[in-house]
Amino acid sequence: MVESEERFNSINDLYNRLLPAIDTKLSELKRMKLYNITNLDIWNYCVQNKWKYKTNLHIYEMVNDILNIDELNICVFVKKSENR
Repeated sequence: MVESEERFNSINDLYNRLLPAIDTKLSELKRMKLYNITNLDIWNYCVQNKWKYKTNLHIYEMVNDILNIDELNICVFVKKSENR
């Protein structure tokens, strides 16, 4: 999965480091009236769609990916996840 130049002890450490960016994106989505999306949805979307085949990512690249998630793509991802 994802490796960062800045090393983390666990995937939870990485998630916690990226949480401010995830929270920012979530706030933006809520302002757009997309209330059914959660922090974990944003995280899972990035892990499964943005970073699945990438290695040696920098934190700034991951933050950029989070902040630039397309609203339609995350909605489709969440809808598909709900149907599983």
